[in-house]
Parts: sequence; structure tokens; C-alpha cells
Amino acid sequence: MRKQGGYVINEEVVYRDLVSAEEARMTESGSQWLETVKEMRETFDAQKEQVSQCPFLEYSHRRDALLRLRQAIKQKSSALQQALSDDYGYRAPVDTEIADILPLLHQIDYTRHRLKRWMKPQKRRPGITLLGTKLVVHSQPKGVVGIIVPWNFPVMLAVSPLICALAAGNRVMLKLSEFTPNTNQVLRALIAEVFSPNEVAVVEGEVEVSRRFTELEFDHLFFTGSTQVGRQVMLAAADNLTPVTLELGGKSPVIIDDQIDMDVAVSRLIYGKCLNAGQICVAPDYVLCPEHRQEAFIHAYQRAFRAMYPDFEANQDYSQIVNQPQATRLEETLQDALDKGARRWCALDQQTMPTAAKRRWPTQLLTQVTDDMRVMQEEIFGPLLPVVTYQDISEALRYIQARPRPLALYLMSNDAEIRAQVTTQLHAGGMGINETLFHVAAEDAPFGGIGDSGMGHYHGIEGFYTFSHRKTVLTRDKWDTSFLVKPPYNRWYKRLMRWWLMR
Repeated sequence: MRKQGGYVINEEVVYRDLVSAEEARMTESGSQWLETVKEMRETFDAQKEQVSQCPFLEYSHRRDALLRLRQAIKQKSSALQQALSDDYGYRAPVDTEIADILPLLHQIDYTRHRLKRWMKPQKRRPGITLLGTKLVVHSQPKGVVGIIVPWNFPVMLAVSPLICALAAGNRVMLKLSEFTPNTNQVLRALIAEVFSPNEVAVVEGEVEVSRRFTELEFDHLFFTGSTQVGRQVMLAAADNLTPVTLELGGKSPVIIDDQIDMDVAVSRLIYGKCLNAGQICVAPDYVLCPEHRQEAFIHAYQRAFRAMYPDFEANQDYSQIVNQPQATRLEETLQDALDKGARRWCALDQQTMPTAAKRRWPTQLLTQVTDDMRVMQEEIFGPLLPVVTYQDISEALRYIQARPRPLALYLMSNDAEIRAQVTTQLHAGGMGINETLFHVAAEDAPFGGIGDSGMGHYHGIEGFYTFSHRKTVLTRDKWDTSFLVKPPYNRWYKRLMRWWLMR
């Protein structure tokens, strides 16, 4: 084992991940992936040609494309919910409605109503040294954008960046996850109804196809997924100097202070952990709790979980772990923690040990965790929740500062001083105070990571700017003052001007 960025890195885990990736590559039957890669290249070249022929799409074209997309999402809402449930074994339809469908409809509405203003060239002040000029910043489409989609929210995380890219006037290629084939089928049909392949194209395939996708000469590459794969994506993009936006993950902490009502604190964090069975990049990954309040937290979580999901075995509001490999990974992570001394508390009263064979797990709370456990080294992405205790708030802050910067940071506190301290002293992609998860739904605010949790933003006008080139245009008309700064420099009035500017 070795240390990296505050985490203990287990070489066996890295080796296991590399082996799994190689095995996944070998499962692609025969030379089928070669044909997919050939078609992918042809589609990319066709989109590039379209950009060459029509480099700037007018407002009416972009607006109408977004409107058609909205109508298609509404029409296929039920099909998307069913397809996602089929891919998961069972995914609560309301999870898909709340976390995938509704945010997209609202994002399209928000974007359409502001797009004309966003597209307008912005006047800037040239300053005294550029007297006689006009300065304007134009938002120009970048060209062809590649979007790599993960499996946990394959609708939301495909279409949300797509909305931003279309609003900015780009052509788009979507690489969908191989782990959601039913959802991909519906998405492919939806996209085909709204766009020609020269506007938006869908690509499917496993590891080799994904690798070749990242090697295309995109004008921008957008990736959502793990930090480890994000590094590989960025490395591939570097060969083409392709700008990238990386929406990664990490271990997002929840700090509970010493004074807040525990039932209130738990009620604000539990949904963020239970939605989609915790398979969310901004789900609470661990809790920092005052040591003397740990037991109160566990009991409050159990009460809240039973209230949210009564008759758990028959409850239709709770989703499954997406597939068997993910369930096996979580079972191994849990067992590793228990073998190394962690104590388990089931969110239900019964303490039956969950297994990979059964992919419907209530939250498993873990106490007495240590840094040598996988559950504290890797992003959990599932219904495990470690509880780390602290003596005072400064200790909690130091704990977070010693680790890679997370995608989300949550604080449960009504203390204004603590709120200010945490907000200003800790880095994270985004933050929620007395709430988890919902900051992602803010349409008028940027979403993105920092450090190991990613780079770049989307949502709102930041999403429009991410997929636009901000081009500065300086214009000089009749009044030419440039002679004041051109040779010969020894004229008295030029020396006087330089003295005046430097004073």
C-alpha cells in the first residue's frame, strides 16, 4: 500500500480494476467493435463536414431543436422509466421521474427562455490605451462535441450536457454506457426522431469503443464517471489538445455539528444517500459526527429510513444495485471493513448481512472505520455509509483538508460561524448547508468538480460557455489613435503619454 492525496492506495485494487477492464475488452465479440469504430469515425467526419459548411447555427435553429427534444422526452418518459428499471433489475419509477425526466424538462425551458440573451455579443470596455476601438466578445460554437455517459443516471447525464452543447450551437456524439442497453435503445430511438446523425449521433460499445471514442479529434470532450477513468480520458484528449470537462466523484462528506437537532440533520441527508440506492456521484459518502452523538445519529437514521421505506421488502420506492458486478464490489467492500474491525448497523432493525445475490440493500452504517479499509479509500457508490467521529469542528475540517477535494460537501449546522468557517476553509465542487443533493438541480448555478472530483462546469449560462469559444473581436473604425504607440518612440508627445500612463 502507498499514500496518495491523503488516501491509502491499494495496488491490489488498482490491479483488479485493470484486469476487469481487460476482461471487458475481450468480451467484445470478434471484430464487431472494429465495425463500430469505423462507423463512429464516418459519423464524426460527417459532423465535422457539417460544421465546415455551417459553422454558426442561428437562434431559431437551436431553439427549435431544444423544443423538439423536450417533446420527445415527454413522449418517451414512461418508456425511459421502464427501460431504466429493466437495466437495474428494478429502479423506482419515481427516482427516474424526479432525478432524470423532470430536471431535463426544466433545464430545456430555462435554456430556451434565456438563449437569445446568451447568444448576443457582449460589449466590453477597451480602456484608455485602446481609444478609438470597439471591443466585443462573441460566443462561437466549438464544433463537434463528444459526451461520454455513465450508467447511474444514463438519461440525465446524457441529455443534460447535450442541452448545453446544442444551445451553444454544436454537433454532438453521445457514447452511451454498455451497462444500460435497454435505456440506450430508447435513447437511440428518441435521438433519431429529433435529429439527423449529422446533428446528434449515438455510439454504443464496450471498452475498446470507448477508448477509440476519446481519441477522436473532438472540439470538446465531456466525461462523467470515475476519477481513475477520467485520468485516462484526459490523457487521450491531450494528444489532440482537446479541451475536456470532467465530472468525476470522490468521497463527499457530511459534517454534523454539535448543536443541530439530530432528527433534522438525518432528515436532510438521508434522501441524498437513498435515492438510486446511493449510486450517485454527489451522494453522502461518509459522515463526520461528534463522538458523543454517534449513537444518536445511528438511531435517528434507522427511524428515518423505516419511515421513508415502510415494509422495505415490498416497497416500490427503493431501487436496486444496478448489476451483479457492482453488488459484488459492494459486498467485498463491506466484508473488507468488517474483517478490519468496523462495526455494522443496518438501517432496518434486523441485522441480516446483505449479499451480492440480493441487490436490494438498506443502508449499512459502519462505525469504527479506519483509513486502511476500502470503504474509506474508494468512492462507495452504493448503500454503505461510514461514520467517522470527531472531538471538535476544527478536527473535522482538518480531516477533510487532508484528503482529495470532493465533488460535494455537506454541512448540517445552524451556527453562522461554523457555516462561514466550512464555506471559506474547505474546497469542494459544490456545497449544501442543511441539505444534500439538491444543489445539483439548481438551473441558474454552475455544477462541477475541483481537483480529483473534476474540472469545468455546466448547467445554466456556465454550460453554454463551456461548449462555446468566447472570441474577442476588436474593431477600429475612422478614429485611429494607434500612431501614439507606434515608432518612432522619441516624439515628445509619445514620451509624455507614456509618462502619464505610468504615473
